[in-house]
Amino acid sequence: MGKISIKKTDTVMVIAGKERGKSGKVLKILPEKNAVIIERLNFVKRHLRAGASHGKGGIVEKEAPLHISDVQLLCGKCNLPTRTGKKTLEDGRKIRICKKCGEAIDE
Repeated sequence: MGKISIKKTDTVMVIAGKERGKSGKVLKILPEKNAVIIERLNFVKRHLRAGASHGKGGIVEKEAPLHISDVQLLCGKCNLPTRTGKKTLEDGRKIRICKKCGEAIDE
């Protein structure tokens, strides 16, 4: 398991699988599975039995995790899926940069 360069609330694009070409905001990162959950993408149907905590049973659609290697970060400046690099600023902070246009992703 390597270091994950994608953070919660980042905008990412899916580059492989049935959702290829679609983009969305990262809702959750699952580092133990090397996976991310993206808003309104990769829906699966789950059958729920009626219970006290959630009330009525039925079929529920929810987002399933996608593997981290199937998504790429979208650069805010050039609006392209890109790999990220790291850069240390004068004040000691480390930021992510876009490998395509060189602009800072983190503010």
